[in-house]
Amino acid sequence: MKRLKFGLEFTLILLFLSVFQVFAQQKVFKGNPDTTFEKARELAFNKQRKQAQDSLLLILTKYPDYLDIRSFLASTYSWDGNYKKARIEFAYVLKKDKSRKTDWIAAINNELLAEKPFNALEMTTNALEYFSEDTDILYLKAKAEENSNNPEEALQTIKFLLIENPNNKTAENYKTSLINELSFNTIGINSSADLYSKNERDLMTYHTIKYGRQTKYGSITGNINYNRRFQKTGIQYEIDMYPKITKGMYAYVSAGVSNTDLFPSVRYGAELYKSLPKSFEMSLGFRGLKYTETTIIYTGSVGWYFGNSYWSFRTYVTPGDAGSSKSGTINYRRYRRDADNYFSISAGVGFSPEIDPFPLNDDEEAIFDLKSQKFNIGYYFSSSNKLNAWGTKFSVTHEEKSFSLGNYYLFYSLGVSYNVKFK
Repeated sequence: MKRLKFGLEFTLILLFLSVFQVFAQQKVFKGNPDTTFEKARELAFNKQRKQAQDSLLLILTKYPDYLDIRSFLASTYSWDGNYKKARIEFAYVLKKDKSRKTDWIAAINNELLAEKPFNALEMTTNALEYFSEDTDILYLKAKAEENSNNPEEALQTIKFLLIENPNNKTAENYKTSLINELSFNTIGINSSADLYSKNERDLMTYHTIKYGRQTKYGSITGNINYNRRFQKTGIQYEIDMYPKITKGMYAYVSAGVSNTDLFPSVRYGAELYKSLPKSFEMSLGFRGLKYTETTIIYTGSVGWYFGNSYWSFRTYVTPGDAGSSKSGTINYRRYRRDADNYFSISAGVGFSPEIDPFPLNDDEEAIFDLKSQKFNIGYYFSSSNKLNAWGTKFSVTHEEKSFSLGNYYLFYSLGVSYNVKFK
């Protein structure tokens, strides 16, 4: 019995070793490496990446130093997001042959895609030892510097690149982008005028001078608003902030003061914005306006980014003794190349006390429950270097008179704006 058991175990071991040997033999490449390489490339470019990688790995079992094959294998890993595997293969290739510029570039791009900018920056330094002042590698060095939170160093690198190759349009465009990114300060002016149908009221004008600055905590803007209405002039001082809270969440905080009845004597507000799945965004907040008394207005919005389009809806709800006053506005923007270049159109119903003018009646009491309909179009564009931006808008408003309920004004508004960015 023991002999039989021993013989059975011995037979199983021999069978396992023979199967293992056959399997191992199958894993050794036999054939023409160039022909198989070409077929593997076809597979990779026809979305059969796994089959292509298996073929490439099989070739490398017999030709481990066929660097073109190993380089292509590394590229397929990078395309698939397997940046660690790609890093290993690129390192092997560059250790064998440091003169392969295309592999330096591919390896650096792999680190940038893997969000390892410091690795990429180190690699560009090493590559420039073999390709001194090469413009392709200098460009990647600038990218790595920017992604390492050093945009000023990136700008200097791009400037040096353009000295070497002044006709490099890609680098020139990147330089413009970096200058715009480093332009943390903005000065702007907005002007608009209201023209009333049948000359029921004199021309009203509104002007704003503003200074804004981008910080790592968010943007902050100071405004001086100057209005001329009813043969009177008035000034309001206000500050707006958009502090960052966490990824996908930021806030709006604002305050303003004035010593004229053309504005609320005090205004303040806060709002919280949150990104949602499917490119949606929502917000909730409030505004406070003090005329003779302080009125609290609740507001909220829903926005949706779809391709180059943006839809939003905002509502204001103002509680009162006679019930709540409500208003709503829907807005559409069609962007061109960036956030400073777009066409907008909006329509709304109901009185919006934060944005509509002068809700006081003859007794200087604020009346917010007014009926109103409005339509607005606007066009905004910037210069090629993105440092200068202009805008124009036109609107028509049909609004109930605060001192004569049931009767309406019809007035037209035209506005223009200009902003300039600088370091």
